[in-house]
Amino acid sequence: MKTDTFKAQLRRTLRRDLWLALGPALALIGIAFAVTFYFIKPAPPKTLVIATPQDEGGFRYFARKYQEILARDGITLEIRPTRGSLTSIELLTQQDSGVDVAFVQSGIVTEDKAPGVVSLGSLSYVPLWVFYRGEPIEDVRDLKGRRISVGPEESGTRSLAMTMLEANGVHQAPTELVTLGREESLEQLKQGKLDAVFLVSTADSPAIRKLAAVPGIHMLSFTRGEAYVRRYTYLSRHVLPRGVFDLAADIPASDVTLIAPTANLVARDTLHPALAYLLLRAASEVHGKAGMLDKTGEFPAALEAGFPMSSEARRYYESGVPLLQRYLPFWAANLVDRLWVMLVPIIAVVVPLGRAVPALFLWRVRSRIFRWYARLKEVELQLDENPGREALEDMQRRLDEAEREVNRIPMPLSYSENLYYFREHIDVVRRRIARRLSEVSPMHREAGAQATA
Repeated sequence: MKTDTFKAQLRRTLRRDLWLALGPALALIGIAFAVTFYFIKPAPPKTLVIATPQDEGGFRYFARKYQEILARDGITLEIRPTRGSLTSIELLTQQDSGVDVAFVQSGIVTEDKAPGVVSLGSLSYVPLWVFYRGEPIEDVRDLKGRRISVGPEESGTRSLAMTMLEANGVHQAPTELVTLGREESLEQLKQGKLDAVFLVSTADSPAIRKLAAVPGIHMLSFTRGEAYVRRYTYLSRHVLPRGVFDLAADIPASDVTLIAPTANLVARDTLHPALAYLLLRAASEVHGKAGMLDKTGEFPAALEAGFPMSSEARRYYESGVPLLQRYLPFWAANLVDRLWVMLVPIIAVVVPLGRAVPALFLWRVRSRIFRWYARLKEVELQLDENPGREALEDMQRRLDEAEREVNRIPMPLSYSENLYYFREHIDVVRRRIARRLSEVSPMHREAGAQATA
């Protein structure tokens, strides 16, 4: 019965010691993992929404290509048509719009008017084309007094067209400005209902080639193109060579100087980093080839777009694709990247605690015996003071009591050697007391004999 009681007490004691050692360790591990989870980005969403202006820069075609590329990695790209770049930027700044990224034209807004929007890079040159009827002219200022289509109200085309017209003082009466869509503007120009049309489109656009071949319609060459790009840093100057559209028909019939903003990929600054890199890889695949104005590998690029460059894009243009994404599928690279961060609490907290917890448990078990060494040392110090017989007998009783109490201490078998070491040390002190007692007894007998005589 006593044995069962002792075993139950041993289990309770060991359980308490174990929790006292493990409790703080588990709390520290939990805190470490909680802090790590706070700084870890969650897994990237499976769906992205891209805002795409319908009448600008070939964005519809680009969006479909991105859709195909992202689908390879299990990401669904939803295309949301907009009325223009200004609308797309507005959707990005609205937290509840659901739009994550957008194609926009450079120079349409300033950074302070689009908080929380960052650039992932420029994708291609999208020249400003000015087609007109009548006698050849040299510059935008010669359009004064004519009926001009400047593009839809919220489009990047209209924004750039108004910048050019206002800079040349052509935007006021008698000039008549109309806001028509691309198809309607081209049709009215062909019919003679419009004198000029402003368009922003890639040089490879079939619509531009066809319009350049229509008799009676001319393409404006910006003879002061260098002046424009010096004043507006988001523009660049290009020369469209003679005959590049049609060598047999010699279209255009002379070199044409163009000024061009860039098509840009912009995003919310909260876009998941893994998706940012995936979009940049898609951009390199779609826009990295040579075009009529673009050189091989020239795009995507970190050009002036009116928005701050995202940190992921900056690293991409400096170092390329992250190491894991070069050799692993997208899902695997993202998983490994997130798990790698989880090693921080494991290395910094779990490994040291894995050594500290057993040591703490051992200390708690041994401490029950070690505290009795204080009583043993006290007895030894009193032995050095040459005590009498009564004091020595009292020391013996105290040692016996200590030995009984220590024997009742619950002790795991793996640590029981500490118990036997203590009993050996008690025996050492007990033998010293016995020797002193044997020395004291003759002295007492001799003193008693003398007293009787």
